[in-house]
Formats: sequence, structure tokens, C-alpha cells
Amino acid sequence: MVRLKKIFYPESVAVIGASREKGAVGNAVLSNIVFGGYKGIVFPVNPKAKSVLGIKCYPGIKSVPEQVDMAVIIVPGVITPKVVDECGRKGVKALVIISAGFRETGAKGAELQAEVVNLVKKYDMVLVGPNCLGIINTDSSISLNASFGKYMPLHGEIGFISQSGALCTAILDHAKSEGIGFSKFISFGNKADLSEVDFLSYLGNDPQTKVILLYVEDLTNTREFMRVARQITTGKHAKPIIAVKSGRTSEGSKAALSHTGALAGSDAIYDALFAQSGVLRVDSVEHLFATAIAAANMPMLNGQRVAIVTNAGGPGVMATDASIKHGLELPALKERTVQKLRKVLPKTASLGNPVDLIGDARSDRYEAALRIILKSEEVDSVMVLLTPQSMTDVENIARVIVKLAKGTKKPILCSFMGAFDVSAGIKILEQNKIPHYAFPEKAARVLGHMNKCREWRGRQQLGVRKFSVSKIKAAKVIERTKKDKRRYLPEIEALEVLNAYGFPTLKSKLCKNLNDCTKAAGEIGYPVAMKIVSPDIVHKFDVGGVVLKLKTDSEVKKAYVNMTRNIKKHWPEARIWGVNVQEMAKRGEEIIIGAERDELFGPIIMFGLGGIYAEAIKDVSFSFAPLRPPGPREMIESVKSYKILAGMRGRPPADMDAIGECLLRLSQLVVDFPEISELDINPLIVYSKGCKVADARIILK
Repeated sequence: MVRLKKIFYPESVAVIGASREKGAVGNAVLSNIVFGGYKGIVFPVNPKAKSVLGIKCYPGIKSVPEQVDMAVIIVPGVITPKVVDECGRKGVKALVIISAGFRETGAKGAELQAEVVNLVKKYDMVLVGPNCLGIINTDSSISLNASFGKYMPLHGEIGFISQSGALCTAILDHAKSEGIGFSKFISFGNKADLSEVDFLSYLGNDPQTKVILLYVEDLTNTREFMRVARQITTGKHAKPIIAVKSGRTSEGSKAALSHTGALAGSDAIYDALFAQSGVLRVDSVEHLFATAIAAANMPMLNGQRVAIVTNAGGPGVMATDASIKHGLELPALKERTVQKLRKVLPKTASLGNPVDLIGDARSDRYEAALRIILKSEEVDSVMVLLTPQSMTDVENIARVIVKLAKGTKKPILCSFMGAFDVSAGIKILEQNKIPHYAFPEKAARVLGHMNKCREWRGRQQLGVRKFSVSKIKAAKVIERTKKDKRRYLPEIEALEVLNAYGFPTLKSKLCKNLNDCTKAAGEIGYPVAMKIVSPDIVHKFDVGGVVLKLKTDSEVKKAYVNMTRNIKKHWPEARIWGVNVQEMAKRGEEIIIGAERDELFGPIIMFGLGGIYAEAIKDVSFSFAPLRPPGPREMIESVKSYKILAGMRGRPPADMDAIGECLLRLSQLVVDFPEISELDINPLIVYSKGCKVADARIILK
């Protein structure tokens, strides 16, 4: 907070590169500061001008006679390091570098940016940018528009942070047309010094900011982002963070040896990151602001129960369908509420939920119904719909909603459907900061988003659960693999590691020859499975290295002969350690759990439908280690195939607690051993009571 104060509340600002030329960035920035009502002192700096905008101009920052808190730099990239050095010598504490030509341009630009960063650190300065639009603080005590955006936005309670400067200009234009206000407006560009984490932390403590909006293209410090975001979105004074992350459709280019590695696309991981941080991710800038307007201007939701009040049946049905789709509940109104409504509404009115006031409803009918519904204990929020009929007094209905909104702690969202006939009413709603949406589906989506924020606030945060394990036994297996200069642990070794960490594994034995196989099968008990064990073969099925459901000695002998023949044919150079004879698991639900260590995100845990369908269907969820309860349960319930696990068509539900414990043990394992790069348990066979590891593989860094 203190570190960034000179960025948002500087007592003096120098504009280095101030220009007399209209249309130039240096002219726009200085104009915005001067005519935006900045309360401090402005020093234009340009060696070729005596004055700009009627203000005395200085040839360099060194010649400015007074202390300068912040410098906005708009000079060619190649001379920026020289200017930054001069600022450091002058004692400037904050920089906003709007100039482009740095890391975004390639290797030479990256070197230039590194030079700037070194100077910033040398002089203990803070830096926004380079390659950014700038920053805006609408606080009336400072009124600072240190950007080249076209407009000074209205003051509001929305803090906006964006990596894209070009997007910021479009958003400022949109905000002006919609009357949207901001507390702080931040474009951080290349984030050479200050990043989204720094600005999140600042806005989280900013009393003028009620909701934080975030547009990012990438995150550089994901674990710190998660920590800071959790602090902001939880607790008594929680603030919603709503984010748009670009790049949903990009595909990862890295090669992966495990199912988990192949499935862990960057966008799915960002989904998990936001979900575990309490950050609401939306799909578009439109949804970003639609939700922000409600979050900034309405009370927080206390529950998911919504009542719909309408003057037309069709829109009520549309709103109902959309509300259910977005996780809301339409409770049946209690009898005492219905009785009160019956006294004030005509006999033709529908008194269920939605409450249909009938097409001739005027403001008095809306007011009577809304007063009763807002006071009813079975409702947490209200959605008001209106279609313009010849008798509809739209403006008076809008005034009624404004009046009632001031006397309730329940959110009211409106949808006055149409355009021309309802425009005067919409204007009244917007002037009084009542969220309005053109169609009911959009209002329902926003309420759904607000409900997700409520669910996160009420989420119980528990500590990391530690199991009693044999870390020494697991370490011996991994060290042995590393000494052999191998990355891949075949199943027999992977099972040793999992056994050391208390996973429920099937009985198995490594056999060197045919006689050992038949003997082991007899000891384990038929039926059995046989799997080739080789440090060179990762996908055993692909080379005929797995045979299942063997019931007799003769079947074991036949399988052994065929298996060894197939391996010699398809992979003659493979080193064969033997055959793993394994207890044949009873039939159950097959799932996959796994882990991958990502360079940016750290250890990631995966859960999904298992067996051969893991990569085909890709119905998976991700989370970050260390995993905390109730994280495992949320991972399980978030996949589409959860209904199968929960029990369908008479099948018993799978043991969710057993799956959750395996996920927690897996989290502990990958945290304990940073050298584990990828790990699959596929399938983990789950029963109504307990589960069994049927196959596993571990890949080291």
C-alpha cells in the first residue's frame, strides 16, 4: 500500500516527453493531467519547447527546481534508460513508462527493458509499464489522469486492472457511454516491475474500491496471485474479483508422457487457479461489466433464492430457465406471503414464483407486490421484469424500484424489455445505480455470478491434512531411479512409492520367468492381470504388454508367451525387467487422478473419468497442491461425469471420501518430492466402499 502511494497520490508529476503537437501521446497525457483537475503540480519536460499548454517547460528532469514524486515517460525506447537514470538521480520515486519498444518487440527490446528494471531497483523506484496506457485515480482529492485515454472517467467504486492498453481505451469509451465510474483505472503493460498482484493488493486495501475487475493475458507469479486474491475475496470485508483471461482456445505445445500432462492445458489450469483464488472468471468484457455494475451497486447476496416479478408470462419463463441454468433457486412463496399478495393483486394474477402481475400492471401494483416480496424471508434477491404495454407507466415503475431498493438489503436487478418505450425508465434506474439488463437471461447470469461470489465467501477454509507416510521408502525408490539415469518409474516402482504413501493398491508381484508367474498367480488368487515391466515402455497397452482377466495357469502361460513375443516384435531394444502379476480388480467406476509439475503454476492435481476415456472425453478438473479440504470434493463434483459417480439407475454411489483421501495423499506426495514431474493413477477403481489403484506411472524431471 505504502509502496504504491506515489503512483496514485503524487504531489507532483513530471511529464517527460510532453508535446505541443495535438494528437501526440505526450500532448494527450499532459492535457489529461492538466484538464482532468489534478490537484498537484505539473512539470512538462521537453528540451525543444519553452512551454506546453501554457505551462513552463524544462529541458530535463534535472532542471526541475522542485521535488518530483512521479514521472510519466513518453520518449523513444532507446533513450528511456538514460531518462530513468536521470529520474533516479533526481529522487523520483514512481515511474509510468508509456513508451513501447521493449520486451514485446523481441530480444533487443527485452534487453532494453532489463536495463530499465535494473535502474529502477538501483534507485528504489516503482514502475508501471512500459508499453501501457497509464493510470487514473478519480479520487476527488487528487483527480489524476496520467494516461493518454480520451476521457477522464466518472468516479465510482470499480477498480479496473488491465494488461492491454488498447483494450483500456475501448473500455473508457464504453464506460462514458454507459455512465460507469471507476475508483482506480490501471494499465500495467509489460509489468516489468509492478504486476497485477501488486495492484490487486493495493485495491484490496483501497477504501474507495468495492469490486475489482481484471483483464490478463498471462500471470507471472501464480502462487502469490492466489494468496493475495484469497485474502481479498474472503473474510468479513471481502471484495469480489471478476476476471477476463484471454486465450481460452490456445493449445499447449509441450509433449507429455502422462495422461495428466496431456490434459493439463493452460486454460483449464487458469480456470482452477481462479476457482481456488475466489476469482470469478467470465467469458467477455461485456459480462465483466454487467456483473461489476451489480456487485458495486447492490448489497451482497445472502443466498441463492430469487423471486421474479413480471407483467408478462413469457419473460417470466425465460427468467426462470436462465436462473436455474446459472445455479439459482426459485423458492415457492410461503402461504403467508401468498395471502398478502392475494389482498393487493387482482384475481387473475399468478401468485407462484414468478409472480405475474398481468399486463395491465401499473406502478402501484408493482410497488405493492415488491414490498411484500422483499420482506419475505424465503427470498434473497428479486428480479423485476417489465414489458411495455399501452397502460404501463414505465417511469413511475422505475421510481418505485429506486425507492424500494434504498430500503432493502436484498439485491434488485431489472430487465425493462424493449428500447424506445422503456428508455425513460431505464435512464431513471441507471441514474440511481439500479442494475438494468436488456433481457432476463443476462440478469439471471449476473445473479448467478453474484451467487458464486457468495458461495466462495461462505466456503470453509481448512488447513492442509497430513497423513502418516513412509517418506524414506518412497525416497529410496526415487533415488534408485535417478542413479540409473532414468526418468520413468515403471508400474512396479510406482506402486512401491504409492504404497509408502498409504494408497490402496492391488496385490502384485514382479516375476522374472513363466514359473514365477504361475506361482504368483496361485498365491494372489485368480483372476489376475499380467503387465510387462520395462523402464522403456510407458504405454503398455499399445505394445500388447497388458493381459487381463486370466483365470487359470494355462491362460497365464499363454499370455506370457504372447506378451514376450509381442514386445520383442514391437520394441526389440526395450529392457525387460519381468512381468507384474497383479490381483484382478473387481468391477467398479474407473477414474483417473494425477499430478503435473508446471514451470509457472507448480504442482497441479487432476481428477476425471478414467480408463481409456481420460484423453478421449477430457472430462477433468484441476487444483493446486497442497490441496486442502473441501478442495477434493469440489474437484469431484465439478466434472460432468459426477452424476455417474453419485449413482445412476440403481447403481450405488461411489465412495467419495475414499477418492478425496487419495487426492489428498497424492497432493502430499508431489509436495514432498519436487523431482516428480508427472504422475498418473489410471485407473483408480472406486467402489461403494473404498477404492483400488489398478495402474500407475511416475515421471521424474
